[in-house]
Amino acid sequence: MQRAAVVLRYYEDQSFGEIARVLGCTESTARSHVRRALAVLREHLEEAAEHDE
Repeated sequence: MQRAAVVLRYYEDQSFGEIARVLGCTESTARSHVRRALAVLREHLEEAAEHDE
């Protein structure tokens, strides 16, 4: 769900309302999915950057 929410938000340029409709959840849940997915992505990118140093 988080991955789908990020794809809809940033690749398809959908609003949170549209994301909620597609995923069958509330708008606040769609926002949470995007926020959590970006937090995990940031962690992975930071770990990869540390590993490359």
